[in-house]
Amino acid sequence: MAKKAAPKATEKSSTSNRAVTKGEIFAAIGEKTGLSKKQVASVFDGLSELIGKELGKKGPGQFVVPGLLKLKVVRKPATKEKPGINPFTKQPMTITAKPARNVVRALPLKALKELV
Repeated sequence: MAKKAAPKATEKSSTSNRAVTKGEIFAAIGEKTGLSKKQVASVFDGLSELIGKELGKKGPGQFVVPGLLKLKVVRKPATKEKPGINPFTKQPMTITAKPARNVVRALPLKALKELV
């Protein structure tokens, strides 16, 4: 039984329809800035730690990535169980209660909107 030949590795193009990986992002940023991939990874680690502090319970609840995004926490209260109607079957049903939760919203800034 003959084995099929493995597909040849082709050069990755930036025009493909798939999302870039974390490693590809680190490599591209490192290439642009002259930093190593490890240094770029440490910058992202520091940024995520800072965002966690700012959006956490003791932080102000907002963080701006300059020129790109504004991240903010919306604290949603708990909801009680309530009666409702199923829109498909028109039968009465009970809408379940939800606990209090924190939702992170990302709002694009003007510069990011202009890039797209």
